[in-house]
Amino acid sequence: MSLYKEIVTKAIIGKGKKYFKDNYSISCENVPTTILGCWVINHKFKGFKTNDKIGVSGSYDVNVWYSYDNDSKTAVVNKNISYNDLFNVKLKENTDLTSDTDIIVRTLKQPNCTGVNINDKNIVFDIEKELGVEVVGETKVKIAIEEDEEPWDEIDDELSEKDEKEIDEVKEDFIN
Repeated sequence: MSLYKEIVTKAIIGKGKKYFKDNYSISCENVPTTILGCWVINHKFKGFKTNDKIGVSGSYDVNVWYSYDNDSKTAVVNKNISYNDLFNVKLKENTDLTSDTDIIVRTLKQPNCTGVNINDKNIVFDIEKELGVEVVGETKVKIAIEEDEEPWDEIDDELSEKDEKEIDEVKEDFIN
């Protein structure tokens, strides 16, 4: 007859991912002629709970390198972009967002510039990213236990006659 015990442990009780594609613009001092490069750096983020949803707040910097004055000069403009996104994460049955849940946010696809265009004195660009969220909380695991204890193995520490003979047969001038 086996008995059951419940173990309370932390486990992932909800998980989800979300893809984002956003459009932004930066105004320039000069009229851009050509876009030479666009890159995203300094991505920082953290997760939080709000009612029955999970939120992620973060920011990153976008730098756009462009030429102007008929491609004779270059400049870099930058913009700090902040975001606050909500996730509707499905939780496992019989769980809720209690005070002792932890939110783990992972960037599945770093923010990346996917398209850049010039519109008068403005540079318009698209940024895409993908974030994953895991909710870690307490849950119960039920396991079957056995009452019978396994027998102990006997350990024999005594030397056998064969081992004793080998010890006695050691030659003192074994190097020669």
